[in-house]
Amino acid sequence: MIYESKVNELLSPEITIYESGYVERSRAEYAAHHLPEDIAFAKASSRKVRQHTERKDGNFSFILEETETKVKIKGKNVTILGTETTVLQKIDEQWRIVHLHWSSRKPK
Repeated sequence: MIYESKVNELLSPEITIYESGYVERSRAEYAAHHLPEDIAFAKASSRKVRQHTERKDGNFSFILEETETKVKIKGKNVTILGTETTVLQKIDEQWRIVHLHWSSRKPK
């Protein structure tokens, strides 16, 4: 429950999340569907940031990352290469995540 609480602090209530062709259109929708699974996955995996870029313009900030995640799925070691875009907006003097876009693939 502590992780869900922290996520709620960071995400805007109006966040839009794109992942694998699906869309979640609010923090509440994400919390009701994928958040518990994402937390469990994060706990079970190790993630390395291979490339990180940040850009800030006024009340908006963009974070672009390329990642490598290693996890055991059904007893098999799996490596996942990911790309992530995070958009933050300064709202009431607090930075909140207003958009996330995740995509991934298996290495060649």
